[in-house]
Amino acid sequence: MAVRNDATMKSLVWFRLDLRLADNPALDAAVRRGGAVVPVFILSPEEEGAWPPGGASRWWLHQSLRALEARLLGAGARLIFRCGPALEVLPALAEETGADAVFWNRRYEPDVIARDANVMATLRGEGVAVESFNAALLHEPWTIQNQSGKPFQVFTPFWRHCLAQLDPPRPLPAPPKLPAPAKWPTSIALEELGLEPKVKWSEGLRAAWQPGEAGAAGNLKSFLTSGLSDYSEQRNRPDVVGTSRLSPHLHFGEIGPRQIWHAVAAEVRRRIPKATDARLLPSPATEDWRSSQFLTEVGWREFSHHLLYHFPQTPTEPLRADFNKFPWRKDAAWLRAWQQGRTGYPIVDAGMRELWTTGWMHNRVRMIIASFLVKDLLLDWREGARWFWDTLVDANLANNTLGWQWVAGCGADAAPYFRVFNPRAQGEKFDPHGDYVRRWCPELGKLPAEWIHQPDKAPLEVLRAAGVELGRDYPEPVVSHAIAREVALEAFAQIKRGAFR
Repeated sequence: MAVRNDATMKSLVWFRLDLRLADNPALDAAVRRGGAVVPVFILSPEEEGAWPPGGASRWWLHQSLRALEARLLGAGARLIFRCGPALEVLPALAEETGADAVFWNRRYEPDVIARDANVMATLRGEGVAVESFNAALLHEPWTIQNQSGKPFQVFTPFWRHCLAQLDPPRPLPAPPKLPAPAKWPTSIALEELGLEPKVKWSEGLRAAWQPGEAGAAGNLKSFLTSGLSDYSEQRNRPDVVGTSRLSPHLHFGEIGPRQIWHAVAAEVRRRIPKATDARLLPSPATEDWRSSQFLTEVGWREFSHHLLYHFPQTPTEPLRADFNKFPWRKDAAWLRAWQQGRTGYPIVDAGMRELWTTGWMHNRVRMIIASFLVKDLLLDWREGARWFWDTLVDANLANNTLGWQWVAGCGADAAPYFRVFNPRAQGEKFDPHGDYVRRWCPELGKLPAEWIHQPDKAPLEVLRAAGVELGRDYPEPVVSHAIAREVALEAFAQIKRGAFR
């Protein structure tokens, strides 16, 4: 391809799950190349395979695109919206604009990887330069291997290996201005993408979140100021704001892990007394932040993408093949009770109602409700994964798959089959005053803390004083945890013995 001067060069930047201007390698490359930059977003859910965005994700995507559109306008650019197969839209847009280069940031879902490879080959075959970049991870999945040259399947050695070689580059600044073409291509309106649902439940999402790059930066700043120091102690408490709530911002690429990494490092260094020369401190004093619990959670996100890349079948198939014959039950009534937060176990019901209202759920509660589904109810983990996919604003295929297979005991680094969370004990431990349950199960709000996690055990006079009639105001437990636990342990023990092979 002949080299042309900047006045005639044009580049398309294909935005996907990287909806930010700062630390966006594809956008940076297009700007550095010179010439006009045309940002484009293409809605093509059919190219996501079995995992097009669910309802909550579509709502978030609409808000995030609106925020990105405003950011681009502030930089003198427009965001071009198109619908249809990328293999048709991008070549047509390149021809329409005269663009001779296309840049994008990589995604790691199996169907998207295949689609992107096809798009890249087609564009290059038509003489268009194409380059992709890593904007979503600290490590590319194919760069991490164990000593045998195989993918890690246990988190601790994986993350230790990552930390030993991890030195992420500093985040790229957002370009203040983007060079515009003499004539912008046509674009449909954001509303024509049909992403935003016109249903009442989205009001709860709107009240809980600020999608977009500014919302992500605000959440990070707030967490570093008031949450980082106590994260290890507070992260398991759903009754307090003890987590960063960055997961949906990370999923949609409104912030990247490099930005988080360097922000944590800067905050730690800021807290070192200015009179102290950090270079003279013992190494652990300056390096402990690398292995902090918060960055370890970022490591779990890396691990989930590592697993999805190397084991692309896992969204629908257990990593441990012996679980293919596990005797999962099929009970529509139990599944519906779980989905609606009507199981009779307050911590479970509070979590499911928080999910429906806000599109998010505290991580500790995610583990509790997942354990309840697959071990108390013996319902297939894939039922839970599908429900999360539709209702979570941070529905990420890699994270969702790892989380559900971990709890079910059929994935990498899985929880032991005999680890069955007791929902009442978990509620008493992590919501000791019952504040979380009271918020999401207000019908139990007047119960004292002693009984709020086990209303079915409360004396009748206590229930009456609280205005609670079981079976009317709040359901009886759908199963006995003690009995369900024994049934689950026997089923999992048979898997261990190979009885279902």
